[in-house]
Amino acid sequence: MSKAQSAVIFGMAGTSLSPEEIAFFGDVQPYGFILFARNCASPQQVCALIAQLKKATGRAQLPILIDQEGGRVARLKPPHWPAFPPAKMFDELYRRDPAKATRATYLNARLIAHELSALGITVDCAPVADVPVAGAHDVIGDRAFGHTPQQVAILARAQAQGLQDGGVVSVLKHIPGHGRSLADSHEQLPEVHATLAELRASDFMPFKMLADLPMAMTAHVLYPALDEKNMATLSLKIIALIREEIGFAGLLMSDDISMKAMRGDFTQRAREALAAGCDVVLHCNGDMAEMRAVAKGVAALSGASLARAQAAMKHAGKPTPFDMMAARQECAQLLAETVNA
Repeated sequence: MSKAQSAVIFGMAGTSLSPEEIAFFGDVQPYGFILFARNCASPQQVCALIAQLKKATGRAQLPILIDQEGGRVARLKPPHWPAFPPAKMFDELYRRDPAKATRATYLNARLIAHELSALGITVDCAPVADVPVAGAHDVIGDRAFGHTPQQVAILARAQAQGLQDGGVVSVLKHIPGHGRSLADSHEQLPEVHATLAELRASDFMPFKMLADLPMAMTAHVLYPALDEKNMATLSLKIIALIREEIGFAGLLMSDDISMKAMRGDFTQRAREALAAGCDVVLHCNGDMAEMRAVAKGVAALSGASLARAQAAMKHAGKPTPFDMMAARQECAQLLAETVNA
């Protein structure tokens, strides 16, 4: 009888699994794994690493995540993989021709999915649906698809569709909105002091329009208008709002709980995120001591969370027919209009 999956997604230290990692992952049975640049040296090596993960867990169907947005957030880089443009390029094209920008965003995502699928990566942590405001920290910056909720939602939808058509599951982020943040949650806890009316009028809107996507990632942001004490990831109130007002019904994962925005020991962080309503917690840095502590704070995936986790992966590994060379040429031509403008 197979062991139950734990409500956690883990990273790993290097380009292959150590004996300690193999034993630990086999025992804990994480729901999935996330890859970073430190784990990706060549296509052959990545395929071998994913094979190791599947063997260690005894599961052929295993969510393998990566952050491959394009621009500065890309774990797969040249010379082994193409460089993909940041969202800002599609934003600039949209201002001149919305239809061409939407098409280019879709094609670019389909090309990203082609690269990921070839390696066995099944989940991309994109699209970013945050709406940045003037003066905000550039942690979002050129990762945003625009500065209006409608435009962001249209282009984020195109990206998600391109990924799905390429057999890759999308992760909507950072719900309920990171665009107003004046700090980088990797380094400290950002506070957003907008009113509920302001958040409803802008920040929440793209997420409401994309609430049918299969997965989403929380924002490590404090919104005093919503919860004076707890960041979104740890807030019963905000996760209830994500489910009820925004209407997101898919798998909800925390952002990385090793970020400096969070405090407390790792067992506590994991336990509190799940208690607040996250379906799974994400721990990225591959530090074994931290992972062992996180594992103590997570339970088996069960009930509605398990059902959402299973439903989210139904499109993985099922790409539609695709002419890669034609798509690459068309996308390049569309983006050239932005470069040459």
